[in-house]
Amino acid sequence: MKNIQILGLLLVAVGSFLPLVHVPVIGNWNYWKLDHSLAIMCWVLCAAVLFGIVNNSVKVTRISAILLVLLFLFTLFAVKFQASQYFSFMPFKSWQDKLVGIVKLRWGWMVEFLGAFIIILTRNNKAKS
Repeated sequence: MKNIQILGLLLVAVGSFLPLVHVPVIGNWNYWKLDHSLAIMCWVLCAAVLFGIVNNSVKVTRISAILLVLLFLFTLFAVKFQASQYFSFMPFKSWQDKLVGIVKLRWGWMVEFLGAFIIILTRNNKAKS
C-alpha cells in the first residue's frame, strides 16, 4: 500500500505546480505564485508524509495528510477572502460581488485534495508476526 500513498504524495507535490486560481488579465496562479510561505508549508508537509511512508509510521503519515487538507482549506478561504478585500473599494456591494466572482478556482485543487485523501484513506497492511 506504500505505492498508493506515494502516488497520493506525488499528486500533492505535482498539484502545487498546477493552476489553482485564475485571475483575469494576470493568468493562472499555482501555490508558488499565491504565496511562497504556503507553498513551503505544503512541501514540508509532503516531506513529513514521505518520512511517515518510509518509516511505516501510519500516525505521522495520516496527521501530515490531514494537515495538508487543512492547509488547502485555509488557502481556499484565504484566496476568497483576499479577493473580496481587494475589491472592497467598489461603492456598491453588487459590483464588488461581481468582481470577486471573476477570480475562479481551477482544476489543480482537485488534484491536491485527491492526493491528500488517497494518503489518508489508504490502509497499511502490516504483516502480523
